[in-house]
Amino acid sequence: MDLGIRGKQAIVCASSQGLGRACAEALLMEGVRVVINGRDAERLEKAARELRAATGGELVAVQGDVTTAAGRAALLSACPSPDILVNNNAGPDPTNFLDVSEEAWAAALDANMIAPLLLVKAVLPGMIERKFGRIVNITSAMVTTPRPHMTMSSGARAGLTAAMKGLSFDVARHNVTINNMLPERIDTARQEFMAQSVVKRSGITYEEARRKQVESIAANRLGRPSEFGATCAFLCSVHAGFMSGQNLHLDGGSYPALV
Repeated sequence: MDLGIRGKQAIVCASSQGLGRACAEALLMEGVRVVINGRDAERLEKAARELRAATGGELVAVQGDVTTAAGRAALLSACPSPDILVNNNAGPDPTNFLDVSEEAWAAALDANMIAPLLLVKAVLPGMIERKFGRIVNITSAMVTTPRPHMTMSSGARAGLTAAMKGLSFDVARHNVTINNMLPERIDTARQEFMAQSVVKRSGITYEEARRKQVESIAANRLGRPSEFGATCAFLCSVHAGFMSGQNLHLDGGSYPALV
């Protein structure tokens, strides 16, 4: 299927590894010019080399932290008029609610709610003017299935989800869509980190923690980053113009509710 986005321009935040990188790769394969982003210069340049080799696509690597004004400005300088924005950032560390400091709450809100909102605000006028825009927010399954040790992630990302839902009504008539991808157990370094966190909290072995991750998924396996990236590319396509304001679970069929 031709997704109809060849020649479009995209900003993919936090894309030097993990889910962001998978989304960037899928868009590059569709002929999109992609700006990738990361805080670690060495990791970012390595990702850029590998993505160019794998896809033959056109990309620009921008070092910076999207939670800062300077980081966001660098992204927008590299791509002033993106047709596609994929918001992404590392999630907060799993922490017992009573142990979360005021500073940790502020950092979680900056990273997973405020920064995405400010980037959307910056790119939205151009998308409306051009009558094409695709905004995809990578959030978390914790938005709809909160857990006690993930209150920072749930709180910040649920706030972003609510704000984006309201905005989606206003921009749909301009062919600008806003959707959220809610991953659960995609096999990236984040899941390795989460397994290590379980080891510390529960005293089990790393191998046991990884086994429990697999068992928590109805499909009885972890998701592949390529599956996640392909879904992102479709949400950015011309074929997804009638789909907006949605929360899309990518969890191997594990979401327990009807809606």
